[in-house]
This record gives sequence, C-alpha cells and structure tokens, in this order.
Amino acid sequence: MFLDKFFNEENGQYQISREQGCSFAKSMANDFNPLHDSDAKKFVVPGDLLFALTLSQVGLFKDMSFSFSGMVSDQSVVSLVQDGNNIQVIDQKEKACMSVNAKGEKSENLELIKQLTKAYVTFSGEAFPHILVPLMQKHNVMINPARPMVMYQSMHIRFHSLNVENVSLRMSDATFDVQGKRGNVSLNFEFISDNKVVGTGEKQMVLSGLREYDECAIEGLVEEYNQRKTQYLEIA
Repeated sequence: MFLDKFFNEENGQYQISREQGCSFAKSMANDFNPLHDSDAKKFVVPGDLLFALTLSQVGLFKDMSFSFSGMVSDQSVVSLVQDGNNIQVIDQKEKACMSVNAKGEKSENLELIKQLTKAYVTFSGEAFPHILVPLMQKHNVMINPARPMVMYQSMHIRFHSLNVENVSLRMSDATFDVQGKRGNVSLNFEFISDNKVVGTGEKQMVLSGLREYDECAIEGLVEEYNQRKTQYLEIA
C-alpha cells in the first residue's frame, strides 16, 4: 500500500511519527504548514493523512462525510472503530479525533483509492496560498501572520458511481463567510473521470484571529511559506 511508509501499525493500532507526518504533508500534499514540521514545538499530524489512512483501511464509499474533532500528535495511538455506517478514529484515551459517516456502494479498488487520495490531498494542501489569499483579499480580512490559525473542520464527498477506472479533481467554487474575527471557508470541487463529472465534494475550514487585510503582511507570510517549500525541494 502506497501509504505504508507514513504510519506504523500494530494489532490494529496506528501511530504516526513526526517524520512520517512531515513527509506526508510535504511530499504527498504539498503542504508546508509549520505545524506539520518534524521539529515543530507542537507537532500535529495532517488531517489529510487521517483521511487517507481511513480510506486505505475501510474502502471508498459512494457518500462519505468526515468531521474533525481533535488533533493527533506523534504521541497519539489511534484505532479505527466501525459501527455500521459510522467510523471513528479514536486515540488511546478513547477520544474521537475524526468521525466518518459512510453510505451507499463501496469500492475496495486500491488503484482508484490511491488516485483519489493523491488528487484530494494535493488539492487540500495547496489551499494556502493559492485559494485562501485571494479570498482574504476579496473580503478585506486576513489571518494573524504571527500565529496563522486555519483549522480543518469537515469534508464531504459523494459519487454518482464508483464504477470508474480513473479519477482526478478540479475546484468548482470557493466561498468565505466572515463573522467578526472568525470566518468559515467552503471549498467545492468535482471528481472527473474520462472528462465527465462523476462526483462532487466540499471541504470546510475555519479561520480565526481575523483582522483587517494588510498586503505587506500577507506578502511576507506567502514569501516565508514559499521559502520553506523551496528549502524542502532543494533538500529532497
């Protein structure tokens, strides 16, 4: 399985090291959020890795909703608990980190799951700066450059049919609902197979600590992000 190098598994329990989470974020998702750095003071496992791990273990359903309720660190030991249509990723303290509702037809086509996973996590990881910065500029607000808080809240995917051989992803729309110092971003996308739309999806994120938009501050944040990306690519 293409994800095996990004987690350790023993007796149905999974643990993700700092190096594994960092490698997934940068090499798979093109995500250079400092929270996923192996030397981060407060390291957080990428939510997209939990999504990918779940799909690889339980399969792809026609309709799936993912809700994130807790952060996973390198010290967390998580298990997948399934009860009918409901799946939970719980840690060693039995606290739910992610909840999934899965309905309809199911596919265990590993190649399809691999294609979908790679397409989605790449799209998700590139939300900043390509999507979020234009949205913030449009609404004249921005996150705190000193402590950028962008939280992955939920995601929903639905397919018309899983009887497809290949799949790619394209964004269809993005909205930003600003409520004071907090804002909700919705990213809508479509799954494409043989030039036809075979499914749709929506990702929800929460941005907090919003303040008035400052072009210079945003340019500095984007520059720092791009420098981190360039440094990684030079080493990789």
